[in-house]
Amino acid sequence: MTVIDEVDPESHGGIDAMAGAAIDYELLAAEYGTPLFVYDGDRMAGSLAELRGALPEGVEVFFSLKSNPNISVVSLLSAHGARAEVSSLAELHTALAAGVAPGNVIFLGPGKSEEEIEACVAARIYAVVVESLDELADVARLAASAGIRQRVLLRVNPSRPPRGAGLTMGGKPRPFGIDEEVLLAAGDLARRYRDLDIAGTHAYLGTRILDAETVVDNTRRALDLAERVAAATGVDLSAVDVGGGLGVAYFHGESDPDLQGLREGLEPVVSAFRARHPGVRLLFESGRYLTARAGTYVVRVRYVKSSMGVRFAVVDGGTNHHMAAVGVGSFAHRDFPIVPLTDPSRPATGPWNIAGPLCTPNDTLGKNVTLPDLRPGDLLGVERSGAYGPTASPGLFLSHGFPAEVLVHDGRARLVRRRDTPHDLLRQQRHHQYGQ
Repeated sequence: MTVIDEVDPESHGGIDAMAGAAIDYELLAAEYGTPLFVYDGDRMAGSLAELRGALPEGVEVFFSLKSNPNISVVSLLSAHGARAEVSSLAELHTALAAGVAPGNVIFLGPGKSEEEIEACVAARIYAVVVESLDELADVARLAASAGIRQRVLLRVNPSRPPRGAGLTMGGKPRPFGIDEEVLLAAGDLARRYRDLDIAGTHAYLGTRILDAETVVDNTRRALDLAERVAAATGVDLSAVDVGGGLGVAYFHGESDPDLQGLREGLEPVVSAFRARHPGVRLLFESGRYLTARAGTYVVRVRYVKSSMGVRFAVVDGGTNHHMAAVGVGSFAHRDFPIVPLTDPSRPATGPWNIAGPLCTPNDTLGKNVTLPDLRPGDLLGVERSGAYGPTASPGLFLSHGFPAEVLVHDGRARLVRRRDTPHDLLRQQRHHQYGQ
């Protein structure tokens, strides 16, 4: 099942982009233009290997496509052992077209359409994660109509909020999942929905978590919830999705999660659960951790100026491509790391404000960033930009369109998304002429 009938022929080619272990950003910018997202495929594969090594044996990593749904990124991570967590029809098609086996795909998110549910059933994906009792009934109806016994997971909104998350996804009024109290009082769901395979539970408590002990605590709570919900609803546990939410450091004073501590904390929790429930499939979701550190948003300085004593470098890309760079989970602007890519050995001379080309003062990628003297034509790189870049940004604002994306892997750079052109932006519109 796929709706991706053709691949841009430009994406099949590539150029040598590596000199030793360093990506040649000047070469990539000359070949593909700027603004440009560059993804280091080796770093992505390495992050996946690190995470799999930090999880107890048998815990499977499901890549959250929402963090970076580029089909080549999904294909690369799938080739290195990642499964897929999707939340839209297009993401489902992407995962399957990228080579992820249907049995390694889950679909979650509130407000699923009948078309999305029917597509999940037709593709025989591993599980639909239901977010309400009404949705459970809808999946049962549509699966029965197709003559298929569909597996589902019950997403639980726990009664107690998590700690240490940049953004909490449960523990308070949320559109996600079924409140813990509602599920515990729902009765024998397994008997009520005999034509469904209600396999277990899903609990995603928070995101951008940097503290390993918080992930361990959330996992412990998710497994406890699974046991209590199963006992109350008659579900014979065969799968539990413990969420994930592992973050990366973006800002001053932050550190990436301690993976050794994560392994040491999770091992006894998972071992004790497996002793009680041997053979249960355990799912761990990860998006940001796998992709963020592997991405660089490359922009070129168009001109420099001073305004009331403040130095500005106006660049050719901005928050329309990288809204996350204005501050993730923060009410205050905090900068992603920004580095010079043109002659990076030049000494820093003081602070710069890095502004994009949009007609709004909010289009600022960096404030008071310590950099060398900048000149028109210089390249700058916004690091840790591999997650929640173009697809989480208002790319159509001022009709600039979306930037190109390049994936570098094994010393070879390949265009994996061409940049939008004015023609691309206009061709989906319909012109009805008036006044003639």
